[in-house]
Amino acid sequence: MKIIIRKIVHYLGNLLRFFHMNFLRASGAKIGENTMISLGAKIDVRRGKISIGDHCLITHGCYILSHDGAAHVLNPEDNGSGFVTIGDHVFIGVNTVVMRNVTIGNHAIIGAGSVVNKDIPEGAVAAGNPVKIIKQIEKPYRSLPKVHKKID
Repeated sequence: MKIIIRKIVHYLGNLLRFFHMNFLRASGAKIGENTMISLGAKIDVRRGKISIGDHCLITHGCYILSHDGAAHVLNPEDNGSGFVTIGDHVFIGVNTVVMRNVTIGNHAIIGAGSVVNKDIPEGAVAAGNPVKIIKQIEKPYRSLPKVHKKID
């Protein structure tokens, strides 16, 4: 009985993720293949542009913001719209905030609880508030495993 319930929960979760990803895409976000965005992540698709590459993992509690409502206070000509570009094979840890006008390079790893307010280069491991680059991963990069696993 436990196995049947587990399979049902697994398939319902996959169905919810399918609708969530398609809602984000229909709202203007560009999301690559085999990218998993947690149902608890918030992707700001109201203003600005968001592009997420292939084989990425965006975990629970992450906020990806393409606009800044307070930008016009500092600069009256700034409407607050911006962009976020996330490369391929990127991991973004739990409760991370990615601010507008930021690019995260391919194969980057962002630690949990970080505030990404500047560009992160390819292959960097970064964490903190504000984010700091901790180390650089040497090539060849290893890829994240496939996120859609079959439950037996």
